[in-house]
Amino acid sequence: MTNTPLRTPDPTLSNSIAFSTDEFNVIAQFAHKQFGLNLTPSKKDMVYSRLIKRLRKLGLQDFASYLVLLDSAAGKREHVELLSALTTNVTQFFREKHHFDFLEQNILPGLIAKARAGKRVRLWSAGCSAGQEPYSMALCVLGQCPEAAKLDFKILASDIDPRIISTAKAASYPREETNALPEVFRKYALTSPETPKTFSISADVRQLISFAELNLIADWPFSGPFDAIFCRNVAIYFDADTQSNLWNRFATIIPTDGHLFIGHSERLTGDASKMMKSVGVTVYKKTA
Repeated sequence: MTNTPLRTPDPTLSNSIAFSTDEFNVIAQFAHKQFGLNLTPSKKDMVYSRLIKRLRKLGLQDFASYLVLLDSAAGKREHVELLSALTTNVTQFFREKHHFDFLEQNILPGLIAKARAGKRVRLWSAGCSAGQEPYSMALCVLGQCPEAAKLDFKILASDIDPRIISTAKAASYPREETNALPEVFRKYALTSPETPKTFSISADVRQLISFAELNLIADWPFSGPFDAIFCRNVAIYFDADTQSNLWNRFATIIPTDGHLFIGHSERLTGDASKMMKSVGVTVYKKTA
């Protein structure tokens, strides 16, 4: 989704635009309510430095005008811009590779046997960003089960940002990102003479994945179960209560012996910590 400026940007806007504590608090409350973001007072300077760029692009003279825009019907598209400005989409193929090693060695053999027996298997990349994570998951599956697309074996990939979902669906990446792909999987990275600086993920991989726009703190249009969930470096943006609630919701839709992967700076808390045990570095298994 792209946002059309409401007026011609004013090149005279400067860094001297005031940003009061009250204005910061309104934005922090809005971001928490809409997206679950935890913007503490210590992040005021960061919020200012990122949103001042939005004011310039929109041609707004002050933050008061920006708050009016956010609260208006015409400003709904700006909600996505606000989220994108306040969060960072940093990812790569096989990021934190030990997680994918664990998936390949400890989880997929059983799930593939389950799928080959005619049963349902579902994985979820929750907060999939530009798609490298779910495509890495799919590559792991195809490495052990080339016929996975013919079985009841699917991967859900979701993110709150519709623009980043569009990028993920396009499955086109800078050529240098192939360096993160294990050699055995590079046959699925397709290049063409017309676009030598990029590569595309092959259809064999893409057909295993369904992409969807989803706000993790809102209602979910499904009830699972999911045999494994990757939700890494997403909850770091949430406060403690929101994190605990999210972990609990994941735990309730993971069956016994299913797994949850979280980020290295994240820890399982709340009721979920009673339902799941650590079986690896930020890898948890649902217990009976």
